[in-house]
Amino acid sequence: MSGQTASIRTIALIGMDGHIVNVETSVANGVVSFTLVGLPDASLRESKDRVRSALSACGLGLPNQRVTVNLSPAGLPKSGSGFDLAIALSVLLASGQIPPDAVVDTLFLGELGLDGSLRPPPGLLAAVIGAARGGTTDIVVPAASVAQAALVPGVSVHGYEHLADLVESVGGIAQRSGSVGFSHPSEGECDHYSSSAQCPSLLDLSDVRGQSYARTGLEIAAAGGHHIMLIGEPGAGKTMLARALPTILPPLDTDTSLTTTALHCLAQAWSAEHGLITQPPIEAPHHSASMPALVGGGQSVGRPGAISLAHGGVLFLDEAAEFAPSVMDALREPLENGVMTIHRSRATVTFPASFQLVLATNPCPCGNRNSKHARCTCTSMQQRRYLSRLSGPLLDRVDIQLNVSRPTAGDFAMDTGETSACVRERVEEARQRQRRRFEGTPWRLNREVPGSVLRRDFMPDEAIACAMSRAVDCGSLSMRGADKVLRVAWTIADLAGHNHPTMNDFTMAYSLRTGEDYDDPPTAR
Repeated sequence: MSGQTASIRTIALIGMDGHIVNVETSVANGVVSFTLVGLPDASLRESKDRVRSALSACGLGLPNQRVTVNLSPAGLPKSGSGFDLAIALSVLLASGQIPPDAVVDTLFLGELGLDGSLRPPPGLLAAVIGAARGGTTDIVVPAASVAQAALVPGVSVHGYEHLADLVESVGGIAQRSGSVGFSHPSEGECDHYSSSAQCPSLLDLSDVRGQSYARTGLEIAAAGGHHIMLIGEPGAGKTMLARALPTILPPLDTDTSLTTTALHCLAQAWSAEHGLITQPPIEAPHHSASMPALVGGGQSVGRPGAISLAHGGVLFLDEAAEFAPSVMDALREPLENGVMTIHRSRATVTFPASFQLVLATNPCPCGNRNSKHARCTCTSMQQRRYLSRLSGPLLDRVDIQLNVSRPTAGDFAMDTGETSACVRERVEEARQRQRRRFEGTPWRLNREVPGSVLRRDFMPDEAIACAMSRAVDCGSLSMRGADKVLRVAWTIADLAGHNHPTMNDFTMAYSLRTGEDYDDPPTAR
């Protein structure tokens, strides 16, 4: 920095990826102007007016010269109002209104009000995470965002309520008095905001009466992270089962918790007062949801959709056959790769999207096919067309398919089943067995192991291998389906405490996958 040029650091978000941006300002003789370059979007171009008004409110101002602000790297698309504070300080630095060594090695994030007040920009938590991963440890944010930014470990956070407070603290002169100066959250405050503050779920697995087979399938799905499909008539309890799934999942680990919270922050669906999201979330979009609502993007390419907001938790699609086929097919990438990539003309963004999918559907348009309580009024053609809306490639990625029947009066008279807490203990034990088995690999759950590795390193015994081969040869399983059955068999073994899946584990996994009994003994033929 020399003469009438200056540079201040801030950060640009492309999806969840943070990119350090240098806000370079040049003040030179010429026609009085204020030019902003470096691929700013509409809200960022409006920053010029916010900065001008905020400086005036502090008794400062733009120099009566040609002011050029460059957001470097210039080829990186930039959006949002979080650049305001860095632009204002860069102008003040270049025009000599604050000392040249006052803001070295500090990153600035914040939106400016017309009165000079500092306001939290959208996605601030994700931006701070990106800055920390880029090696920045000293960050200035609006005072209202200190608690939010302090959730990120390894970062020294400073908060200000007003631009004048910041200018005075670095040696400048401004009109506003009563500076709050640097605001370091105390250790107790950080602990408070890092704790789970979510409201406990009102639904417990014990609220589901009867449905012993479905409850077992749900426990297996939770233990191995398997995707599941519930098929049954209206009133069978599909929605209750799906909404009970997050209650039997273990709490999120630290990294997943921080990432999930940042995603909800980007979508403006989270408040810092609730602390980190430590319980697996559940997202349940309506069947009329559009493609952008599910996958993200829309007018703002940096906005995550329901798929990404379910990261670390459950994506529940009720009345799955009513969703547009194109929307359902968009699930295939995140189901395979655990990420959601959105391509636009200006940028390509990638959001984490590792979730458990729960599909719930009626067996036909009227919902009464195979019902013992009502007669189905659908034609055979209507029945076939209804479930055919769910494509084969999508269903091939679902590990468990459960047929759910409506509870009887006797089921309601029975004692309640196990609570979510009891089932969650078994799920955690099964997941610990998986972590030990996959130690030294990038996988943590049975669901995540590639099929080739599964068949090479984790094939239980020759009898099960023969049974799988026959199921593939006769067409009851695809190759991907056979891998799914083997993964589920390992999960059943983990829940039972077996070192390897037994033939009983395999036959149960086959039944959960296909809805049929495997009654072909391995020694037959």
